Amino acid sequence: MTLAVPRPDGTPRRATLVRHRPAADNAGHGWLPSGKPARHAVLYIPGWSDYFYNTGLAEFFTGHGYDFYALDLHNHGRSLVSQRLGGYVDDLADYDDEITLAHSIIASEAGDVGGGDGEGATFPLMLMGHSTGGLIAALWAHKFPGRVSQLMLNSPWLEIQGGAAIRRAATPLVRPVADFRPLTRMRVPERTFYWRGISDEAYGEWSVDRNMRPPQAFPVRAGWMRAIMAAQRKVAGGLELPMPVLVLLSSRSMLGPVWNGAMLRADVVLDVRALALRSLSLGNSVTVERIDGALHEVFLSSGEVRQDAYLRLERWLRGYGG
Repeated sequence: MTLAVPRPDGTPRRATLVRHRPAADNAGHGWLPSGKPARHAVLYIPGWSDYFYNTGLAEFFTGHGYDFYALDLHNHGRSLVSQRLGGYVDDLADYDDEITLAHSIIASEAGDVGGGDGEGATFPLMLMGHSTGGLIAALWAHKFPGRVSQLMLNSPWLEIQGGAAIRRAATPLVRPVADFRPLTRMRVPERTFYWRGISDEAYGEWSVDRNMRPPQAFPVRAGWMRAIMAAQRKVAGGLELPMPVLVLLSSRSMLGPVWNGAMLRADVVLDVRALALRSLSLGNSVTVERIDGALHEVFLSSGEVRQDAYLRLERWLRGYGG
């Protein structure tokens, strides 16, 4: 479903809501009869430069009785308008409207009658995000805690590589460029290591559309980098999230400049030690699972590692899943 989410100045903008409909439900999933309790639902937000294609993750949740949705954010994946400016925002709050609209649609389809300060405002869903999508999900949950029952973060980009000291040192270097020339392309390494680990065109198992997920990801621009560091600074200050939080991470990072086969069993994008430490700033009920051999996107790892991750997720859901 295409979601119209215009900018405040009226400029057209769209996001794309994806739903998994199990075969048994194809004949008529929709509104529930009056008086029936609302169904539990999951909304997944992919990472930067990415889109949703992990059918196995969708089948896991629907197989456990949850409605499953994913959101390709504006100028990502199915919503991509231009790869040149793909994923560019100067404030992560730019995504709030599309997540809120997706939440309202999910609430309606789950049988919630709405109420509160907007349609579906009383319907709490399980929110899940990967990488930058995890950072966005955490901030949205902070703003709308009543709409999130559980928060699941898959290698969330809560802190920059090297930790808070590096972020504090980099901020005054990025800010002047971002203020006056926000679209300036920053000189950062552009590698295909992560893509090699997931794509069936290389060493991975997944059919990844190059047009929707380019192998080298989108260009890093100064205004976007400033927005990321501002969001990470907010997380570092403590979000005090009231809902239970699950953080899934690889047990190790490999961020070197030269390809190594061992990268097929590590996070080659983010510093998992910095992420594990920063996860404790999210709230008072945080579970951190470190998974040996996992990739940056834990549920795209090799079969044995995926099975381990799903068992851990299932265990957490038994305690907190409702």
